[in-house]
Amino acid sequence: MGIECHPLTGTLGAEVAGADFANPTDSMIDELKKTWLDHKVLVVRDQHITVEEHIAFGRCFGELEIHPFATGKKGYPEIVKIKSTPESLYSASNWHSDVTWRQEPSMGSILRGVVIPPVGGDTSFADAGAAYQRLPDEVKEQVDDLHAIHDFTNTFGRRLTPEARAEKQKEFPPARHPVIRTHPETGERSIYTNRAFVSHIEGVEPEQSERLIDVLERAMMSPSVQCRVKWDVDTFVMWDNRAVQHQASNDFWPETRHVERVTIIGERPF
Repeated sequence: MGIECHPLTGTLGAEVAGADFANPTDSMIDELKKTWLDHKVLVVRDQHITVEEHIAFGRCFGELEIHPFATGKKGYPEIVKIKSTPESLYSASNWHSDVTWRQEPSMGSILRGVVIPPVGGDTSFADAGAAYQRLPDEVKEQVDDLHAIHDFTNTFGRRLTPEARAEKQKEFPPARHPVIRTHPETGERSIYTNRAFVSHIEGVEPEQSERLIDVLERAMMSPSVQCRVKWDVDTFVMWDNRAVQHQASNDFWPETRHVERVTIIGERPF
């Protein structure tokens, strides 16, 4: 039997039933790839698999990255552990795509719920293609051929000593990506700027750069292009970082929220 797909909204996201991440057949992966391209965000529940199986499942879609800054899981460098506790509230509560500061950013991420608070901690996703299509024509004309500079310094760089930060800046210099990127498989054009990693838009005055970044961020924040996912333990969410942005709600303190992801390496945006 094949997988079943139940859309979350008319624009974005779907819940998938009938998948078995512990035993991924070629036909199942082919179906998931097509469904992933169609819906951009997939929610797959009750996948009671090991860490090793999580990594192996991610590799069905491509090579996995090792994140140079985020907290890993001991013995499993492919896993990024995102954990918030009563002592340290943490969630990525700003709209972004993962690792856009890389020269070849992420194709997609596969995140697992490990410890989920009784309420709160949802993740919202925004369709960057739909957000672009809803921009006024005069804004599209302004941004279509621009490039933005993406830099880890103002986020992950804050945790480093000046010496360590300088070394990482040599290893990961600022990346220049289109403000509006083209999806390599679907051809769709979508917004590819975010507050977390974009330092500025190239070729315009600083005030204009700030204004355009704000306009594009607000386009992502429209509920008409979003879906929202409520987590359970062993719920997995797969999203296409080339086509969507996301943010996690930090509305669950003092409860613990612990999720783990693998991230699939992508290609240079164009």
